[in-house]
Amino acid sequence: MTITVVGLGPGDPGCITAAGAAALRTAPRLLLRTSIHPGVGTLLVGLDYESCDDLYDAAPDFETLYARIVNRVIERATEPGGVCYAVPGSPLVGEATVRLLRRRAAEAEVPLTIVHGVSALEPVLAAVGADALDPALQVVDALDPRLDPQLPAVVLQVYNRGVLAALKLALLDRYPPEHPVVLVTSAGTREERCEPARLDELDRRADPDHLAALWLPALDPLLDRRTFGGFRSVVHRLYAPGGCPWDRQQTHDSLKRYVIEEAYELVEAIDYGDPAAVAEELGDLMLQVGLHTEIADEAGEFGYGEVFQHITDKLVRRHPHVFGDVGQRTTEEVVANWERLKAEEKPARESLLDGLPASMPALAYSQSVQGRAGSAGWDWPDVSGVLDQLTEELRELDRAQGADERHHEFGDVLFTLAHVAQHMGIDAEDALRRANRRFVRRFRQVERFCRERGLRLDTLDQATMDALWQEAKARVVREHGG
Repeated sequence: MTITVVGLGPGDPGCITAAGAAALRTAPRLLLRTSIHPGVGTLLVGLDYESCDDLYDAAPDFETLYARIVNRVIERATEPGGVCYAVPGSPLVGEATVRLLRRRAAEAEVPLTIVHGVSALEPVLAAVGADALDPALQVVDALDPRLDPQLPAVVLQVYNRGVLAALKLALLDRYPPEHPVVLVTSAGTREERCEPARLDELDRRADPDHLAALWLPALDPLLDRRTFGGFRSVVHRLYAPGGCPWDRQQTHDSLKRYVIEEAYELVEAIDYGDPAAVAEELGDLMLQVGLHTEIADEAGEFGYGEVFQHITDKLVRRHPHVFGDVGQRTTEEVVANWERLKAEEKPARESLLDGLPASMPALAYSQSVQGRAGSAGWDWPDVSGVLDQLTEELRELDRAQGADERHHEFGDVLFTLAHVAQHMGIDAEDALRRANRRFVRRFRQVERFCRERGLRLDTLDQATMDALWQEAKARVVREHGG
């Protein structure tokens, strides 16, 4: 029981190695992954062979197809003399069935020999004038085109128009539509052609064959607008010597207010349900990450690697139910486990309230403080006790004398309202933000009514104001839902 895997070369029969040709001629049993190969007619003259072409149409996906092909190879290997399994190109370049076959053969302790061949890569590189040893060169499969646009790339196995169309859409997520590409068809044969095209016109102007590959020249960093690498290049240029004077003057301290502003603008875009604005504000917030990292990198404090490692390590460590052997948990169990793991990571705290940033919005800070205290049992048993407390705080506010006392009692009322929100599972900061937005919409509608009807807002009596307010409220509810 033996298996010999032979590479048939990229297409031209003259590209097969002497060892490969000898293995084909002496094989007791010959199995081809596919007979659709320009060299088959010449190389196998007078030889009996079987192909796996019949398995392609019946398989629901490539994973199933490859498993079935390998099963057939293993079955043929059990027959007297074993089997010679021939594949296009080189067995060890882009040949998924050979990867699977080597693993299966090792598990079954079946002897397996590889007879190397010329891969599909060499003729493509020759056609476009590229060097296989270029350290920046990327080589990927058309079905999994994960690349860095700032480096040149060869995409292999673009074997039909459907694959080409899907590849184009995947690449347009990273490259500009006008990026120049070259489709190399019939690579490694006398019919080889190079067809230049714009990326967005690729599947309309070019006609791939089963030997086609795509050449992607490197993208200028300034044109790399859809990847983190492009973003990083631009931010680095802004902060580098000769970059923007304003950016180079910034420090961690001077940028603090922008982090807060951009975070609030993102929250506002989310509140208004505007996906385009959310995408824009996420980018603005990411700029703050980039600027802080550039500042730290220049100072020798940390770089992007540390930023990514800290958050990735933390996510893996705090999700043992996903990345470890802890069983699936409910949401409540996950949150409790997160807090426990978080506490274990931090230095010992003197207080449960340590670690909350004082720069948080006051209402959100108040609710977080009370939530932490409540986790230790420092709380009313139910919301009725908190509501009673709120009633008492309102009475004390009403009885307060002088500005200082009223200020003090009003703070207590707000603090207790945050406590009510905590009991009811309401995000107090978000609830107030939504109430503000409702008021702004309704008040602006009142202003529009006044302009349309020739009324002056500052001269309205109470009855008219109430009527306009109710009318504005009804209009806003119809148009915006609130």
